[in-house]
Parts: sequence; C-alpha cells; structure tokens
Amino acid sequence: MGSISARVPDELETELDAYLEDENLDRSTAVRKLLSEGLEEWRRERALDQLAAGTITFSKAAEMAGMSVWDFAQLAKERDITWVADDHLDADLEAL
Repeated sequence: MGSISARVPDELETELDAYLEDENLDRSTAVRKLLSEGLEEWRRERALDQLAAGTITFSKAAEMAGMSVWDFAQLAKERDITWVADDHLDADLEAL
C-alpha cells in the first residue's frame, strides 16, 4: 500500500477534524474514505461527461463509472443525459 502526504489549509484541517469526530474515525481511515468517495464521484462524472459528448458507449461509460448498467442508467436519467445514439446502439445492445 502506498503512502500520500499533503499539506492542507487550516480551514480544511478543521473541517476534517469535525468529520473525524462525527464519524468516529481515525485520521488515516477518514482520509482514505474521503479520497475513495471523491475518486468514485470523479469516475462517475467523467463517465457521464464522455457519454454526453458521445465519445464512449453507454456500456463503456457504466464500466468506467464502476457501476452496473442498470445503476448507471438510473444515474444518467437523474442527470438528464441521453445516451442512445445510432452509432453506439449496436455496441450497447451487444454489451447488455
């Protein structure tokens, strides 16, 4: 397992301390959890952006987001992103 060290502004450290107390976590566990959640959200947003731009298929976007196609379809619906495009339809249907 790798190690990451970072300097953060005092305000962020204060907020992290409040999070530690609320969640009853040690600092290392809390930072890992927050980093994991942030990267998960980043993957989803990246997949949604590429899907909306038409640069990847729906099934590839779901894979990129680390979600099942059904869960990703719900997320895309919630974000009002249309993913059915003629040139990607065959590949999407094949993947399902």
